Amino acid sequence: MAEIARSALSLRMLVAALMGFASGLPLLLTGSVLQAWMKDEGVDLGTIGLFALVGLPYTLKFLWAPLMDRFTPNALGRRRGWLLLFQLALIASLVWLSLARPAVDPWWLAVAALLVTFFSASQDIVIDAYRRESLSDEEQGLGASLYVNGYRVGMLLASGGGLILADHLSFAQVYQLMAAFMLLGVATTLFAPEPATAEGVPRTLREAVLEPFIEYFQRRDALLILAFILLYKIGDTMASHMTTPFYLDIGFSKTEIGTVVKLFGFWATVTGGLIGGLLIMRLGIFRALWLFGILQGVSTAGFSVLAQVGASVPGLAAVITFENLSGGMGTAAYVAYMASLTNRKFTATQYALLSSLMGVPRVIAAAPTGYLAGAMGWSWFFVACALIAVPGLLLIRWLHTRGSDVRPHGEG
Repeated sequence: MAEIARSALSLRMLVAALMGFASGLPLLLTGSVLQAWMKDEGVDLGTIGLFALVGLPYTLKFLWAPLMDRFTPNALGRRRGWLLLFQLALIASLVWLSLARPAVDPWWLAVAALLVTFFSASQDIVIDAYRRESLSDEEQGLGASLYVNGYRVGMLLASGGGLILADHLSFAQVYQLMAAFMLLGVATTLFAPEPATAEGVPRTLREAVLEPFIEYFQRRDALLILAFILLYKIGDTMASHMTTPFYLDIGFSKTEIGTVVKLFGFWATVTGGLIGGLLIMRLGIFRALWLFGILQGVSTAGFSVLAQVGASVPGLAAVITFENLSGGMGTAAYVAYMASLTNRKFTATQYALLSSLMGVPRVIAAAPTGYLAGAMGWSWFFVACALIAVPGLLLIRWLHTRGSDVRPHGEG
């Protein structure tokens, strides 16, 4: 326990949490906050759902990730140099997005949102690589939980804080304020130490592009592991994409949403992330993924109960507490699992490939959720999202039975 405490209080863990904050802040600014802005401006539900497609860079980021493994852009180093460039570009893109008018010019809005997601996804590539390279194998689970908690703090500030502020400020001012908060990520990049470079890193762009994929697909069950990553949180993600319109539709105010869903639920998420990090060390990664996945599915079904209850603040608080607790645990295990799969020689590319699949449900599967909710009704929609999680759970159980190794081939 003393060793765990020392690790938790180390500078490495603080950096993991702060980089998680910088990574989580932009995500919902093109998600739930943008949805609320569009709904306020009278944009129809189908169009709101289709705006999930601006998140495509999160699923395609492995295409340019090899550049981050191959090149060092400036004197800050291979990881911190790229981070600084992407963070400054992200701040500029958020300011541009703040100038859009959703009802008048949706194309402007779409292009600006796409730039935000591109630079946010690029930042994620480097942050994920930095965390994998700066933490030991034994620290990955705890580091992932602190990263996830930092990530959730960023999401909380952007979504909960953003929605509350939107009752008092214009959405343009909200986005400009969030761009200013990204300066914390810039400060972290400037003061964090550069991780050591592994031996055998790519010396040519060709090596950077090909070797990570060749090395990964030589492993046992490589394709099945990718399928699991794709399926594990698909139901949870589909449900989450439509929760803001759902809350508004059944009668909650934006302040109630911001206060209960974002602020009240925050502590449940933090607790879930920390519990998840500790249970991963005790149960092992496979058993943790199985248990946390079951809890995620049950919590998703809880929204269908809320749809029947209606605009009850205590009911909302109960559902959100359970959902955030299980979500924090599941995400910590999910992130630690993906980190364990990467080879330190090409961390950025391999992690980008894995996390790109993690983002597919957020973009592709989430795109028609507005139409599905409209056709099925809220209660059946959330029941369907809970059931969609079952294939991923069965797959991780099967992989565990086969004894599939999570460690990269050739890394002791």
